Amino acid sequence: MNMPIGRKILLTSLLLSIVLMVSSILAISAGSSGLHFWETLAILAGKGEPDSATATIIWQIRLPRVILAASVGGTLALGGLVFQALLRNPLAEPYILGISGGSAIGAIMAMLIGLSYFPGVAIFSFTGSLLVLGFVTLLAGSTLGNTMLGRDSLLLGGVMMNAFCAAVIMFLISMTRSFQVQHILYWLMGDLSALQKGQLPILLLVLPCFAVIYVLARPMNLLLLGRETASAMGINVKNTVLLLLVITSLMVSVIVSLSGLIGFVGLVIPHIFRLILGPDHRLLVPSCILGGASYMIFCDLLARVLPSSGEMPVGIITALIGAPLFIILLLRRNT
Repeated sequence: MNMPIGRKILLTSLLLSIVLMVSSILAISAGSSGLHFWETLAILAGKGEPDSATATIIWQIRLPRVILAASVGGTLALGGLVFQALLRNPLAEPYILGISGGSAIGAIMAMLIGLSYFPGVAIFSFTGSLLVLGFVTLLAGSTLGNTMLGRDSLLLGGVMMNAFCAAVIMFLISMTRSFQVQHILYWLMGDLSALQKGQLPILLLVLPCFAVIYVLARPMNLLLLGRETASAMGINVKNTVLLLLVITSLMVSVIVSLSGLIGFVGLVIPHIFRLILGPDHRLLVPSCILGGASYMIFCDLLARVLPSSGEMPVGIITALIGAPLFIILLLRRNT
């Protein structure tokens, strides 16, 4: 007997929430300060000394970083899920389609003209992502209402735009004053260390995007069946696709403006959960948010503990995991 979808969502979300909490505490505990799991848990519960150096490290440095990592992972995983649903292509995700690259161009331009803080950098980042999205759609030769039908050409157009964005980014860096180059280069590889505690409220912008996408989970299920079928079931395809594209671009651009370019999260997480849970987006949306958050926290933990000194950009870890998976999916798709 099949379990009702509501109970499936509740149980899956509960399990993934537990995984997220445990991974968060482990990530907060890891580091040169030598904290233990239970000691970290006690401080987070308010039982430690609030003015101690250890408490300061946890509340001012590690907890904000874990919150950013969770937000990045959940947003990019959900963005990949949405693009894969709209294009009916398991290889689609914001990084591969060039949406993240367009956001990065906008963010870098904002930095170069002195708008390094919210809302300037976020506005420029969002504008860059929308421009790339528009160009990709034009390259695919399809309208927004027809996006699903040109899924292969849209993916190819996204790869082309991603390469173009990389060239523009390198051009901007070559024109940048020397003292800014190192910061921008490190940021481009995925930097979660530069977040300040005062920037955390910016992450609240992604929560309404999560809610809208969850409400549109059933229409996304119908879109998988094709445009004609979705229209016959009462879905306004053009408006639904347009709303999903804009909302996804908005939340991805907010994340990119804070974390830089982090690729393949939107490829790995949706693919794993689709294999485990099936194609129902009512279940996949919360699973990708929670699972993507835990995955990014784990990747950031590896980026901090693997180097013998210092840390590496988290984008290197996600690329090392995601690029081979992309190749495997591409080979399976062509066989």
